[in-house]
Amino acid sequence: MPRRFIVEADGGSRGNPGPAGYGAVVIDPATGETLAEAAEYIGTATNNVAEYKGLVAGLRAAHALDPQALIQVRMDSKLVVEQMSGRWKIKHPDMRPLAAEAAAVHPAGQVSYEWIPREKNKHADRLANEAMDAGKIGKQWQPGDSRAALATARSGAVRAADAAAEAADSATAAAAPSTPAVGWGTADLGAPATFVLLRHGETALTPEKRFSGSGGTDPELSPAGLRQAEAAAAALAARGTVQAVVSSPLRRCRQTAGTVAARLGLDVRIEDGLRETDFGAWEGLTFAEVRERHPEDLTAWLHSAKAAPTGGGESFAAVARRVAVARDKLIARYAGRTVLVVTHVTPIKTLARLALGAPPESLFKMELSAASLSAVAYYADGNASLRLLNDTSHLR
Repeated sequence: MPRRFIVEADGGSRGNPGPAGYGAVVIDPATGETLAEAAEYIGTATNNVAEYKGLVAGLRAAHALDPQALIQVRMDSKLVVEQMSGRWKIKHPDMRPLAAEAAAVHPAGQVSYEWIPREKNKHADRLANEAMDAGKIGKQWQPGDSRAALATARSGAVRAADAAAEAADSATAAAAPSTPAVGWGTADLGAPATFVLLRHGETALTPEKRFSGSGGTDPELSPAGLRQAEAAAAALAARGTVQAVVSSPLRRCRQTAGTVAARLGLDVRIEDGLRETDFGAWEGLTFAEVRERHPEDLTAWLHSAKAAPTGGGESFAAVARRVAVARDKLIARYAGRTVLVVTHVTPIKTLARLALGAPPESLFKMELSAASLSAVAYYADGNASLRLLNDTSHLR
């Protein structure tokens, strides 16, 4: 008879997306004995990503114990259980590779899935929280870690940082670091991944204030927009800090990015997740025209991030999900470096909103001019610092 294991797994994100971690435990169903534990802080991610990574870790731990075992997975994530059981389609493109990875760990015919309420998944939940606590003090979870021990370690780190701060206060300010600390007492996290966010230059639709997203005509830069791109390129070349250039796939961004990259001697990498919102039937219309033709849909859109424009457009909630995924990919790729991200109004406002932990309605309270510069720094502990918003000084 093959051995039988229970795998309980969980994942969490403090911010969704935010600092995230997972936990998994392998249990002997006959004795209740814990056979293996796994947990890891994974940086900035969503709850769903963390839950899937917890599943993968739990399956790997069980497979390592016995590749022929029968495994019963128990999780409080209805999404993961139903998707891995084949009852729900995996619609989100970012979940598909995680589900495929989980399915490849252990023979599918030897794995079954069961949903359990959260209160019955406390072991894995505790491990996930311990992993996130460990990440908060700049370390990875180790077997034997407990939340109390991690809290003590964090307290020690704070005391050490306080002592260092007192010493720094008594020293001359001439050697002050150029990168401000944002950890409020945590250990040195190293240089952040810094996104310099450049909105593309004007198109013919920009001065007319028409909806121009990813579902319209994909306009090119106007003569004014080309001049704005040149001005941004000159300003960024003078600063000399940009080490890479990434762009939305839409033409107006590729043109803007290409102008800057040529001045800096860099290539342009395309990131599809940075494209503008698809405004559906509103593409090319002014706000007044939309209000006249689709008043109820516009009202709903203005009051809920989950409401989509008429005709199959994207909601701000959907845009935020894909922008967060693109952000996490870029943070991992450009850790400790400064990257120019050339994109659109909604993605830039979304990155600023997420960095601040602001609600979705804050998108309507930010001004973002054509060819303006903004900046966000992302630190290793998952914290973000909004450093600049809507700077147009280079255009004057």
